[in-house]
Amino acid sequence: YILLCKGNTYYTGYTDNVERRFETHKAGKGAKYTKAFPPVKILYTQEFKTKSEAMRAEAMIKRLTRKQKDELIRKGWPH
Repeated sequence: YILLCKGNTYYTGYTDNVERRFETHKAGKGAKYTKAFPPVKILYTQEFKTKSEAMRAEAMIKRLTRKQKDELIRKGWPH
């Protein structure tokens, strides 16, 4: 998932329940990053068959530029 955070920044993560994790971030109990830059809304979600696939996708997304992340949000996961 990709969250829009305060300061117009993005946070990327993985979870088995995006809504629950979003609420955790909003409560200040998520990642260190989202404590400093609270989440505003969920911009993008993608489901994967396994946790390892989700973790690989998260790592890949974190390496993308902001422009590439914007494109991913607009167009979705490449198949």
